[in-house]
Amino acid sequence: MAANLTDTIRITVAQLDSIVGDIDGNLAKARAARQTAAAAGADLVAFSELFIAGYPPEDLVLKPAFQDACREAIEAFAADTADGGPGVVIGTPWPEGGKVYNAVALLDGGGIQAMRYKVELPNYGVFDELRVFEPGPLPGPVDFRGIRLGLPVCEDIWFEQVCECLLETGAELLVVPNGSPYWQGKADARQQVAIARVVETGLPLVYINQCGGQDELVFDGGSFALHGDRTLAFQMPQFVEATATVTWTREGEGAWRCADGTFAALPDLEEANWRACVLGLRDYVNKTGFPGI
Repeated sequence: MAANLTDTIRITVAQLDSIVGDIDGNLAKARAARQTAAAAGADLVAFSELFIAGYPPEDLVLKPAFQDACREAIEAFAADTADGGPGVVIGTPWPEGGKVYNAVALLDGGGIQAMRYKVELPNYGVFDELRVFEPGPLPGPVDFRGIRLGLPVCEDIWFEQVCECLLETGAELLVVPNGSPYWQGKADARQQVAIARVVETGLPLVYINQCGGQDELVFDGGSFALHGDRTLAFQMPQFVEATATVTWTREGEGAWRCADGTFAALPDLEEANWRACVLGLRDYVNKTGFPGI
């Protein structure tokens, strides 16, 4: 395993499009992103919610063969990390004790170092996660090379209790995998939710969102991070796949700050709506092979 970090961590945020059900393709894309992260000198590469399965997988996660295939992909990816390169934070369905969880795995040193389960399962609008997943217990942080990372999953930051629990149990930095679909004004809504959690905890927060169309949903990316003082640490673009590698350093009384974040300009509402339509239609055609266009 790579040596422990002390006061610096380089994180690659992988804002990518995973395809529901294409476990092999999603694993291949994750491996390629890890190679990109390694070339950039990253210590950790972080992917979005349920990346290995694609989001939202819906009834696929009820099939034992699909659960097993996701587990095998995660175990294979974990084995890759024996090379001493970047560790991995990645979302996956995870069967355990006759139940299946919306999980995020920490992979490093050739193995699965930790697994955390989503607590707040949305059951409104386009979401029906309570039907297919079991809620997880309140989580503590995971140790990554001497740094305590909190791994709340998407909806977990829309309420207070998960992040408060992570603060109370010693988390230093929140890394949040998301499968957050677009609607008008969603980028502002996400940042306001993230700011609320940062205000309550004082912890910096890295928000990783997927990007791409999936059936009737469009995921717009727009990943970002906030410092513990609520200032924007970096902003990734909307409606395009992208990776960004940023350096976080420990300063002052142990607070982490991003030293080299870049800031993409986000489209205004009218342009964002247009780009969402283009992205959704393009990916529907590409993923289904619909012959009518």
